[in-house]
Amino acid sequence: MKAQDRNKRNTIILLSLGITVQAVTYAIAPDNVWAFVSALFGVCSVVLCAQGKWLTFFFGFGQILTYTYLCVLKCFYGGIAINAFYFASQIYGIYSWRRLLKQNEGGEKAERDVIPFRRMRPILFAALCAGLLVLSLLTGLVLRRYTNDTQPYLDALTTVPAFAAQILLVLAYREQWFIWLFIDLLCVVMWWEAGSYCMVAQYVFWCVNATYGAVRWSADGRYA
Repeated sequence: MKAQDRNKRNTIILLSLGITVQAVTYAIAPDNVWAFVSALFGVCSVVLCAQGKWLTFFFGFGQILTYTYLCVLKCFYGGIAINAFYFASQIYGIYSWRRLLKQNEGGEKAERDVIPFRRMRPILFAALCAGLLVLSLLTGLVLRRYTNDTQPYLDALTTVPAFAAQILLVLAYREQWFIWLFIDLLCVVMWWEAGSYCMVAQYVFWCVNATYGAVRWSADGRYA
């Protein structure tokens, strides 16, 4: 099977799995309907991102708006802040990925609608992770002392690294997937504690997708 056909098959499988998981979860444990809608947007967005397709950003806009509303309901102030940043970065991301697509035109192995990926030096990525951890803990302390955030440290640990992950996403660096996996695992815990099982199901699926994204972006070998 050609790589392009295999990737299309994987896209269909992941989309079907993600939508099914959300539908079953909502049927078993009905939640705020916006949590279900946000999860569906999120499934489409992250699957397309893992495939390196720029249409991820259009589904991302829907996910951002609905997820921000849920964060307002739960008083997750870090989540509100990061989604404001997401919204702005989505706009630049469309421009950035479209520009990368132009670099991908004409190559023998190129998939015309898939961007070329980038990668960081290991020492730089390690330094980035250490800095994000320290900044997250400091942010959690501020949220605990000065806000009524219901889960300040989890909120901070899922917010601060997300700024870096989103920047790496927009710039098409594969290391984004390792940070997203860390964030998604913590979000499973955070939304479980908040009692929003549609969000739990979404983040469990996102963990699977982040793992797939890391594998694909590492093994594909199509680096800009």
